[in-house]
Amino acid sequence: MARRVADAPPPLAKPVDEIPDGSLAALRRQARGCRRCPLWRAATQTVFGAGPGDAPIMLIGEQPGSQEDLAGRPFVGPAGRLLREVLAEAGLDADRLYLTNTVKHFKFEPRGKARLHKRANAAEQTACRPWLAAELLRVRPALVVALGAMAAQTLFGNAFRLTAERGRWHALDARTQALATWHPSAILRMRPPQRDEARAQLVADLALAADRLRR
Repeated sequence: MARRVADAPPPLAKPVDEIPDGSLAALRRQARGCRRCPLWRAATQTVFGAGPGDAPIMLIGEQPGSQEDLAGRPFVGPAGRLLREVLAEAGLDADRLYLTNTVKHFKFEPRGKARLHKRANAAEQTACRPWLAAELLRVRPALVVALGAMAAQTLFGNAFRLTAERGRWHALDARTQALATWHPSAILRMRPPQRDEARAQLVADLALAADRLRR
């Protein structure tokens, strides 16, 4: 089942043609059989969002990694561990948030026994966007935090630049505010002192969300 976009436009700068309908559980079941792009062929499984259906904050990452692909849950690898650390420092309980990704399948290139992360292209992002639109319309979070440039540009458009606009609130619609910040995986790839600076910025941006949630 799918609803027309005109019936319930999602708060995304990038368009979707139709939006899958149903509860989060129903959406998760539908997404398991997603064949909208070729990424499902090599991936172990769909990695759908996780968290309470009434979560006040949704965190949107870019795409699952190898550990997420094997576990079937978002943010369970090294980036997820860092994310939970900084969430706690910012005063947010990870278990009360809804965590998801812009793309729901792991894209990689084999390198011996390793699977090296590869960025989803524009067509793959477009094919997966209806699932994110459906999650946003079902959860209806008051606040959205985009982690990384892919998620930020999905919300705000291709002109958005993370380095210039990180940590600024934007209205997605009449009831939803959003900001963008660093993706934890990007921080893990940095070297000190840049890594320490970006980590502190991520904590500060998440603290903005925690403060707004308390108002």
